[in-house]
Amino acid sequence: MTTLHVNGKTLTLDVPDDTPLLWALRDAAHLTGTKYGCGIAACGACTVHVDGQAVRSCVLPVSAVAGKQITTIEAVDGDAVGKAVQEAWRKLDVVQCGYCQSGQIMSAVGLLKVVKQPTDEDIDRAMAGNVCRCATYVRIRAAIHDAAASLA
Repeated sequence: MTTLHVNGKTLTLDVPDDTPLLWALRDAAHLTGTKYGCGIAACGACTVHVDGQAVRSCVLPVSAVAGKQITTIEAVDGDAVGKAVQEAWRKLDVVQCGYCQSGQIMSAVGLLKVVKQPTDEDIDRAMAGNVCRCATYVRIRAAIHDAAASLA
């Protein structure tokens, strides 16, 4: 049994300690917004926040996050930054197929919590490793700038 603090709730899940956080979230906690993409932390689809930091959940064992606060896409709109990012995503029609978007949004929120007015270089650095097969990178960057402006 593993106890995790997810989206403000304490969950006790019947998973081994070496279970990747992604699968504990999706299969045991039934929080399916976080996606499986590659399984090697290279695509970013599985990005969640652990104690406010954007991390790849597909390679992170649940034992490594015991006692830490985990936030998934299901709860990211619980604060002003998350709401601003999601609104900018809708406003600028960022999404095409949508598969990568939960990871993209989680990375963008993580950036804007640290860098209030990011440059293009800040955005590129923070979003590196988030793969969008539809190549909406220009709209993603614009949406991050839009969210930052709305928060200023």
